[in-house]
Amino acid sequence: MATRTGMVEQLDGPFDVLVIGGGITGAGIARDAARRGLKVALVEMNDLAYGTSSRSSKLIHGGLRYLEQYEFSLVFESVSERRVLQDIAPHLVNPLGFLFPVYEGSRKPLWMINTGVRLYEGLALFRSPKRPRSLKPADVAREEPAVRQAGLKGAPLYYDCATDDARLTLETAIDAARHGAAVATWSKVTSFLKTDGVIRGVVVHDELTGALRQVEARAVINATGPWTDATMAMSAEGARGELLRPTKGVHAVVDHAKLPLHHTVALFHPTDRRVMFAIPWGDRTYIGTTDTDYEGDPADVAATLEDIDYLVEACRYYFPDHPLERADVISTWAGIRPLIAPQAETGDEVAESSVSREHQILVGQDQLITIAGGKLTTYRRMAAEVVDTAVRLLELRDGPKDLSPARTDKDPLPGAVGWPANDDHARVADEVSRAGHPYVPDDVARHLADTYGMRGLEIAKLVQKDHALGARLVEGRPEILALVDWSVREELAATVCDVMMRRTQLYYRDVDQGLGAIEAVAGRMAALLGWDDETTARERARYEAEVALSRRWREGAALERAHA
Repeated sequence: MATRTGMVEQLDGPFDVLVIGGGITGAGIARDAARRGLKVALVEMNDLAYGTSSRSSKLIHGGLRYLEQYEFSLVFESVSERRVLQDIAPHLVNPLGFLFPVYEGSRKPLWMINTGVRLYEGLALFRSPKRPRSLKPADVAREEPAVRQAGLKGAPLYYDCATDDARLTLETAIDAARHGAAVATWSKVTSFLKTDGVIRGVVVHDELTGALRQVEARAVINATGPWTDATMAMSAEGARGELLRPTKGVHAVVDHAKLPLHHTVALFHPTDRRVMFAIPWGDRTYIGTTDTDYEGDPADVAATLEDIDYLVEACRYYFPDHPLERADVISTWAGIRPLIAPQAETGDEVAESSVSREHQILVGQDQLITIAGGKLTTYRRMAAEVVDTAVRLLELRDGPKDLSPARTDKDPLPGAVGWPANDDHARVADEVSRAGHPYVPDDVARHLADTYGMRGLEIAKLVQKDHALGARLVEGRPEILALVDWSVREELAATVCDVMMRRTQLYYRDVDQGLGAIEAVAGRMAALLGWDDETTARERARYEAEVALSRRWREGAALERAHA
């Protein structure tokens, strides 16, 4: 695998397909197209999964609540893709129980929720990770003692999956690169190249060096998520109007001891009855999400004090024996859902949470292909549809192409190659431990297995060769210095933010959001990438700014105290 610099040097067209956007959809398109035998480039203005694809609820699910909106085809497609992703990425897509407590006076009665779960199971062709159950109040008290008992009528317990959304995106892009795609991060498209009004390529600005490059391509795909409208406007398609209705989703992370859960608990918010979740996450628990319209710069989206209070209020109601406070929040993330704007035929107001998660594929007059909408779970199928569109466009222009099957639903992602058929995480962790013995402790080995899959063996071997790479980045946590080397050399990391936020997640999980590890990470990256002191200081400051953005909501709390 080439480094980020090596990938940029591969932007030597003409390409068959050039994808703008390195989120889960763009990465999926690049993987599908490259595996068919097309010459592919992917360019991303920041890091892979920088936007929505690292700021989701980190769930692979059919969306039980979409049944209420009669989106049966979306649910069927989603639960089908859930099964596929379990097969191709078993180290990253893991079964997770969902408890849906129903109370006296709930918006939906218990019988209706139980019926919805049975329908959900049927749409999954009865292939859910585990069979659902209907729990009585006493059962709920045993399964999830933190849940409010007063007025409880019962709770279905059903199963979907959890994932690491950023790493799912990353491994998808790595597989694309293994099949010949040039995957260039920190490479921003600033304009389009056109001949007779038809797009023939792009101009790319290297965000780290300032260099400009023209890249020719026979088909260009806009997979820029929240930046979709801006990209379409840049191609002179602005007359079409706003395609998206972006909504903001905020999550807050607390220590697991503050909110000790064994399953994801689905909640109707006590104020506005929107569905949200409290989700166990190893030594942490996270709560989300909000769902409000957003009109600002997607790069500046952040949690507000109102968002945090909204989440804390719900948890205090449903988990009265574990009353959360604002001060319990370790970190936050905020993302933009690039949802398709509903057609305003009636003039009626459409609630944010009712906007469809379906997707659309558009081809402009200049032949820019745009994919908008959709959800994380169905990315692979969306990607295949987009590549089908690109292939049809290429064939109309140049005649039939002899392409191979992509097999994106059959062939595993890199970390799953060689993964045990019985999905035994402990067995892989034991192999990793032996590969790095005695310099890879059990907790580190399990972290490497669960995060990197079978590639964790290679990281353990790095530590075996250079014992210093086994040093923990944060005392008591399983992330080690070797992960910095691996991120740079094998996973296209080019900044401290890339490593801390989307390769290791210290930004979210560490009580100090990884600030204590900056010197070690930046120092190691400086040695690997040849940074001078100015560059190293800039990269430290860039990460500190991201932490400050995550904590911006605290400014509202400080102002509130000052005026109290």
